[in-house]
Amino acid sequence: MGYENVFYKNPDVLRESNLDKAILDNKLCGNISQVLLSKEKKVWLDWNSNIINSYACNILKNIDKLEGIILSPEIKKEDLEKIDTFSLKKGIVVYGKLRVMYIEKNIDDVTEIYNEQGDKLLLYKINFRGGNNLISTSNLSVQFGGRKLFDEVDIKFTSGNCYGIIGANGAGKSTFLKILAGEIDAGTGDIIIEKNKRMSFLKQDHFAFEEVSVLNVVMMGHEKLYEIMQKKDALYSKSEFTEEDGMIAAELEGEFAELDGWEAETNAEKFLVGLGVMPELHHKLMKELTEPEKVKVLLAQAIFGNPDILLLDEPTNGLDLRAVTWLENFLLELENTTVLVVSHDRHFLNKVCTHIADIDYSKIKMFVGNYDFWYESSQIMLELLRNQNKKMDQKKKELQDFIARFSANASKSKQATSRKKQLDKLQFEDMQVSNRKYPFIEFKQDREAGNNMLKVEGLSKTIDGEKVLNNISFTINTGDKVVLLGRNDIAKTTLLQILAGELEADSGTFEWGTTTTQSYFPKDNTEFFENVDMTLIDWLRQFSSDQHEEYVRGYLGRMLFSGEEAKKQAKVLSGGEKVRCMLSRMMLAGANVLLLDNPTDHLDLESITSLNKSLIKFSGTILFTTHDHEFIETIANKLIEITPNGALEKEMEYDEYIEDEDIQARLNEMYK
Repeated sequence: MGYENVFYKNPDVLRESNLDKAILDNKLCGNISQVLLSKEKKVWLDWNSNIINSYACNILKNIDKLEGIILSPEIKKEDLEKIDTFSLKKGIVVYGKLRVMYIEKNIDDVTEIYNEQGDKLLLYKINFRGGNNLISTSNLSVQFGGRKLFDEVDIKFTSGNCYGIIGANGAGKSTFLKILAGEIDAGTGDIIIEKNKRMSFLKQDHFAFEEVSVLNVVMMGHEKLYEIMQKKDALYSKSEFTEEDGMIAAELEGEFAELDGWEAETNAEKFLVGLGVMPELHHKLMKELTEPEKVKVLLAQAIFGNPDILLLDEPTNGLDLRAVTWLENFLLELENTTVLVVSHDRHFLNKVCTHIADIDYSKIKMFVGNYDFWYESSQIMLELLRNQNKKMDQKKKELQDFIARFSANASKSKQATSRKKQLDKLQFEDMQVSNRKYPFIEFKQDREAGNNMLKVEGLSKTIDGEKVLNNISFTINTGDKVVLLGRNDIAKTTLLQILAGELEADSGTFEWGTTTTQSYFPKDNTEFFENVDMTLIDWLRQFSSDQHEEYVRGYLGRMLFSGEEAKKQAKVLSGGEKVRCMLSRMMLAGANVLLLDNPTDHLDLESITSLNKSLIKFSGTILFTTHDHEFIETIANKLIEITPNGALEKEMEYDEYIEDEDIQARLNEMYK
């Protein structure tokens, strides 16, 4: 059954404006915000609007099993009825930018409306096929200590969709998945799972299967199938096989076949290879694997056996970019599985998610579309709210001035009273502001660097008997934003340490331009905080040329350490708080070269987004490492891959780089 029919129709507004971004008035903005952000499931496709085309089309290409409306000058009812359902299911473009999925041949209503140019537009209400609610919550409330984490949450997750669970640090994203999985008591309310549906939850205990072979660990992901396999093995290993054993064996074989048991081992191997666990490791015990390999095995376990409901908590952590790409494609191919994923990887959320579930104020709000759509539409809402509040503040001041001037004037006393009531009403109707906060990150260079930036020749370095850098050479020009790639994280970290002066190379040289100044963000910041008995104010003051407390507090406030938060002891900070402090330190440096080693580790999505934007905006030179696809794609103009046999340097888009077969073939040779 589909969602309840709820549609926003205001032909007058649509007739009055062409929805051009430049001429949006307050009324129209409000209407757009309703379309984009309403709790009800609404879908719009406009004909010419920058705003709607950039956002609503994004909804349409990801939408699945909803009811909505389509606005178009082109599409006729009879044409819609002729569109092939299978093509639409696959998201094939029809009629320009329009994309729909799972459409039924049921067009309930057609309304003629006109834009200001007099062009006739047709408004269609279309029923999309409703998916099954595989898992849902009813009146769910959870409290930890004195804090209410969830308050009367009612939400449904339907088959075939992928839901990105987002929220500020501490909002309860991982807790919510554990509640759904039954690992944490739900408190009050109900978790409703459709009968006979199998749930799989990505486990994070990397030492739980130390004495089990890799293949068996993966197949243990389907508990029923694995149980049948064990029963079969025990039965067939008996020295004496009775008639009763034969009957039991026949039943087991039937169940085994129904669960696609004959392909189980092949599928498990396919998943492992796809994630980068090579065949020579498949029959080894888990204890013989490295930590990154264990991560991949547990992920393969979670996705094995086509679960009906798949819960993934930070599935891309510890995965290399190639494994992440494989996982993205795997999830995109799932048709009937309901996927809920918690992740700080924005590219991953954008690629796989059809919906975003935002945990805010102990509620969960559902939005159609991927993370970028949620973010952009949220920014529109914030801007609308700011504008409205600005106008409200101006209105309040006008009212207050009027009351002050005329309250003693008998002839205008009624008017003054009326306006005071308006003021009271404005205060009463003030909109609730989201508790999500974005840090303000801005890197400014005290002086611009000259033309000579950095030249590296023949750098080599051996650590603990392993040669991590071997004859590395490259040149970086002023203004370049360079990502260091490579399968060995130690190699990339070592190179940055050498360039930052933290480590000496065994051989080779590097030379910075005389006008360059470097600021280094290390991967491990322990030495900056461990056993440091300072407040954050005093800690940051060490790195500031201006020692005034107000000045230092300003930089801490930008990173969300305001008020009493600025008096925290540096030694008790969380991982994310430490990273924000290190970024504050870098902002104070005023360097024209930034060296960043995995700066997104430990950060929440809000901080990652802010950092991403600041690095795009920065006019200086950047060298960075990251596992964040979005970072690379949006920041880097040069790619340098560090291999066991030198460096490969390319100026091209990252997506083109990983898809170029010649480049990848060359890299495979360099890694031998």
